[in-house]
Amino acid sequence: MTSTFIKPMHPEGRKFVAIFAAITLVLFLLADFLGWVGVGATVWCYYFFRDPERVTPKGDSLVVSPADGIVSLIEPAVPPAELGMDDTPLTRISVFMNVFNCHVNRAPVAGEITDIAYRAGKFFNASLDKASKDNERNSLRIKMADGRDIAVVQIAGLVARRIVCFTKPGAHTQGGQRFGLIRFGSRVDVYLPQGVTPKVSIGQTMVAGETVLAELS
Repeated sequence: MTSTFIKPMHPEGRKFVAIFAAITLVLFLLADFLGWVGVGATVWCYYFFRDPERVTPKGDSLVVSPADGIVSLIEPAVPPAELGMDDTPLTRISVFMNVFNCHVNRAPVAGEITDIAYRAGKFFNASLDKASKDNERNSLRIKMADGRDIAVVQIAGLVARRIVCFTKPGAHTQGGQRFGLIRFGSRVDVYLPQGVTPKVSIGQTMVAGETVLAELS
């Protein structure tokens, strides 16, 4: 029961939980009911930054979800220009995270991270199609062992104001390995290689590092 409700917290969340807790103490001095509101907000903040262990399915040909959330879009789209990939449209799968989802992002495949490109932008609702083009984003290009590339894009949303990336160009990652997080509601796009068909549907719930998006073979 304990492991079901109490999850490890990512270090990125410690200062935020401390701030929420300090505000809660002040609220208790003003009024008890305000203090209990603060307690609820502090618990939510801890829960937002939870970082549970995930079991990634075995298989070099599997593409796993980079984020918890709901599949909001599946459509052809050109990867971000800053990654230097071809301008050929690829199948893009968008996973939308609300403020109650776990926001730690995980690599969809194993490979070398050849490019990371940050681009400032706007803060439209991340569930909208135009968010991929206009919103602040951080893009990663991962080269797999067979030479093919996959693009993963962290996109800030209406509430999100901070994209965090833990890795760097030249690093090697495993499928399901943590590579970043986005604070307070956002979206992650995956651009599949040409000819790869998604195995998920719009509206389906994703679990980062576990749910299979596609099979490369």
